[in-house]
Amino acid sequence: MIIKYSYVSSSTKIFLLIKMHLLCFLCQTLGERIPLRRVKTMRKTLSGKNMLNDVLKEHPYRLPQISFRGSNLIIHPLRNIRDTFYVGNITIGTPPQEFQVLFDTGSSVLWVPSVLCNSSTCSIHVRFRHLQSSTFRTTNKTFWITYGAGTMKGVVAHDTVRIGDLVSIDQPFGLSMAEYGFHGRRFDGVLGLNYPRQSCCRPTPIFDKLKNQGAISEPVFAFYLSKDEQEGSVVMFGGVDHRYYKGELNWVPLVKADDWTIQVDRISMRREVIACSDGCDALLDTGASFIHGPGRLIDDIQKLIGSEPRDFKHYISCSAVNTLPSIIFTINGINYPVPAQAYILKGSTGHCYTAFRAKRVRTSTESWVLGDVFLRLYFSVFDRGNDRIGLAPAM
Repeated sequence: MIIKYSYVSSSTKIFLLIKMHLLCFLCQTLGERIPLRRVKTMRKTLSGKNMLNDVLKEHPYRLPQISFRGSNLIIHPLRNIRDTFYVGNITIGTPPQEFQVLFDTGSSVLWVPSVLCNSSTCSIHVRFRHLQSSTFRTTNKTFWITYGAGTMKGVVAHDTVRIGDLVSIDQPFGLSMAEYGFHGRRFDGVLGLNYPRQSCCRPTPIFDKLKNQGAISEPVFAFYLSKDEQEGSVVMFGGVDHRYYKGELNWVPLVKADDWTIQVDRISMRREVIACSDGCDALLDTGASFIHGPGRLIDDIQKLIGSEPRDFKHYISCSAVNTLPSIIFTINGINYPVPAQAYILKGSTGHCYTAFRAKRVRTSTESWVLGDVFLRLYFSVFDRGNDRIGLAPAM
């Protein structure tokens, strides 16, 4: 998901409400606490970005080319919802309650709706019933997050969370008490996989908790996103299965070790630079369905490909997929083509529209969001151990 902000409030009506309902839990025995250990990354060890790039070139970090058989690699299935969202099942609590969540590299918080949430969007999704979990405990921390599609307000709680065979005991997570927007949402909550945000009341991301407690063999996770609503999409933790991509992984250092943002050299079509002429940043976001960029540059691209605006989308003849050229993102000196078959989508009514969207928030520098339209084409590895992303053509 794109456009995420958060705010922490020390005293709100939301907190008082859940405090009244959950007072009995404060006297219960707390869940098992896992001691955290600080992991020293390559980036922290080396003195600067230039030095890091030199070391990566001389000593490339080779992820184990392993499959799920007889290894610590965890492969978790995702469901492709109309080539728009990729969601997977997790459980929270004891006994476990199942939720369908969006695995999102654009945010860092795990949250699901609370049974105490009375918003209309909460009522049509699975809600967490805290009184039915013997390992649940609450806190006095409240927060809110704004996404591109809506806003949630909630409280921080702790419970046992399971992603397949991965188990995080006493995992901090958010319980949504109120939601605004999110119209047409096809999932219960969000599981954020971005770097931790620096805030006293933000829950520790589940990937960090799993990494620190030694539940995963390597501090990496990866995505394979299927095309054309087909089955087979997965997120994998602790390693990489080479059967999901072709050739070699190309590694790209992050702009900063606090976000899955990389530098793009240029964006071109028919050998002409059409955007990012002086270089730009791009967030690789599994929670974003499309490719988002500055409004003026997106308008230029829409004109180049001949689309027409109507009802918040840019429509184009479906036959254009046979004639329009690829739009090429050059990253770290390597071209990543996005063909017309990928950036022209067909809606439920049979009409075709483009996958380019203007960002809702302007930034001082040119920045883009490469969502599922891009990530369906390229298998992606998110390497927290070395603060970088690996890309290769998907199978």
